[in-house]
Amino acid sequence: MTTVATNLLQPLPPAREIPSAFAASLRSWWSVGEKQSAISEERLLRRLPFFTKYRDTINVDDPVVAYSTRVDLDTPKYYLNTLSITSTNPSRKAPPPAVLLHGYGAGLGFFFRNFHSLGQWAGQHRSAVYAVDWLGMGRSARPSFSVKAKRDDIPGRVLEAESFFIDSLEQWRAKVGLEKMTLIGHSLGAYFSVAYALKYPSRVSKLILLSPAGVPRGPNTTVPSRELTDSSETQSLGGGTAEPASPNRLSRIRSHQETAKRQESRARRLFTYLWEEGWSPFQVVRASVFWGPWLIGKYSSRRFHSLTGEETRDMHEYIMNITLAKGSGEYCISHILAPGAHARMPLVNRISALKIPITFVYGEFDWMDPQGGIDSVEQLRQTGNGQGRMYIINNAGHHVYLDNPEAINKLLVKELNKTVT
Repeated sequence: MTTVATNLLQPLPPAREIPSAFAASLRSWWSVGEKQSAISEERLLRRLPFFTKYRDTINVDDPVVAYSTRVDLDTPKYYLNTLSITSTNPSRKAPPPAVLLHGYGAGLGFFFRNFHSLGQWAGQHRSAVYAVDWLGMGRSARPSFSVKAKRDDIPGRVLEAESFFIDSLEQWRAKVGLEKMTLIGHSLGAYFSVAYALKYPSRVSKLILLSPAGVPRGPNTTVPSRELTDSSETQSLGGGTAEPASPNRLSRIRSHQETAKRQESRARRLFTYLWEEGWSPFQVVRASVFWGPWLIGKYSSRRFHSLTGEETRDMHEYIMNITLAKGSGEYCISHILAPGAHARMPLVNRISALKIPITFVYGEFDWMDPQGGIDSVEQLRQTGNGQGRMYIINNAGHHVYLDNPEAINKLLVKELNKTVT
């Protein structure tokens, strides 16, 4: 459930700061649009030495090339924004491509610190890596989102909401021409990755789930409003490694979560209530008109503290553009998660049907409950699938891929190498 929403309940700046903040917000507001959105994404992607803006300018001497495209789906005007990192000398015997899938309300640009390492893996094994914006999020098409199932038809609501995303991913797979994929999903993107594998099991070779949402039978997290208000005070530290989960590590993580819960403010509880009542944090930002860009900047500077000044500025522009776009897929959340931020149809009750390798990854300071991962690995084992694994990323929180990219990149390459035959 990665969010790009900001802590809207923070106080306004001192009066002397308001004119300049308002002016900057006004300039940002008028610059939002499809063209500016593409530019903001490109600024992040140009950090890749093998990125090209134009697909027909590929240098075949490079082992890989990265470029952005829109992949049209079956429904007119439906498309998924896609970053392709492909080998310039592909092999039929290459391992299945990896597909990165972002979390709630985010976009593929959030993975900009991971593309280089994954691109090197693709070049070495003559395979490919893709990053995709979910339908209704990021820079993909923003069709109207609605669920026809009745309010008390929980399975109907959940499956209808899931289908909006996973059926469009299946169309994307067919259009791109992939037989099988390794799905790397973060948060709500991890939840949808599992849902996709359950519906299209022959198309997934492996799942790597980064801080997955919707796994345990109880709440996803002890503090659901932290999706909106989390800061980087104990996160984004960098360094450290990925370690196999142990009872002691899990106990410390859950103790940290309980402490955070006791410190939850009234403002956080109010935001939790709005979340549970079906409000989208993004519609709140849009409704704030000229203050929206300023609020988004406040969030991005607080949450992604480990980034450089230039990276923070580029992330702000990117987040602003995808947040202020038309509301669409964001409205899925109340159908997927019940009040209390727990899944209406928890993955732990469904995941044992899968017979593929599944790796769970949580941050040391994560606020997703890692017990869901432990229970899922056990469920898999009991049904004969001994390919479940779980790791803890040191010095990282919910955004493990940004908080400690060095550790997560090593782990991802390690897990992808296991798919090499």
